[in-house]
Amino acid sequence: MTSVVILISGRGSNMASLLDAAASGALPVRIVGVLSNRPDAQGLQTAAAHGVLTEVVDHRLFAEREAFDAALAETIDRLAPDLVVLAGFMRILGDRFVRRYEGRLINIHPSLLPAFPGLHTHRRALAEGVRIHGCTVHFVTPDLDHGPVIVQAAVPVLDQDDEASLAARVLVQEHQIYLLAVRWFAEGRLRLRDGRVRLDAPQDDSGRLIVPQSPLG
Repeated sequence: MTSVVILISGRGSNMASLLDAAASGALPVRIVGVLSNRPDAQGLQTAAAHGVLTEVVDHRLFAEREAFDAALAETIDRLAPDLVVLAGFMRILGDRFVRRYEGRLINIHPSLLPAFPGLHTHRRALAEGVRIHGCTVHFVTPDLDHGPVIVQAAVPVLDQDDEASLAARVLVQEHQIYLLAVRWFAEGRLRLRDGRVRLDAPQDDSGRLIVPQSPLG
């Protein structure tokens, strides 16, 4: 079974969604650890309540980013995961770290990349007056929030939306598409080859291809 380590910095709602799916059998993975760069991250308590190992690698204890990255990688490697999942992990990871896990390091971002990389995506979407917003699961590369896209989900931006209401609707879609991406990886259908996403469509018993659909909200 595919083993997964999840990295968080806060409450980890996407982490919680993955933990629930794994516990129910809906997601064919074994989550072997939840790591955080913040000892006060609320998600650590959630993971512990699921019986999942938790560890903290506090970035404030390291004078240089490279030293933090090395300590984080050492902790991850002790758990020997097949896949590393970023779920609200609020640290920029260096090139060496990213390349160490190339093809098995994924992230979810609350916008339709390449639009609105970085922070405050919902606020920026409203300020720009876009009519469609959403979220993206992508492979992580050294270019921040610009890795190859795995799956996206879109939501309409309503006239009455504020930052909180838009964020809440996008979050519902985040939970759905992150589950999809992790499942595809666990099933051996998702991989990164030559910098491009490869997703094999499943077949039914008659041999007909079933093309997965990205959820739209």
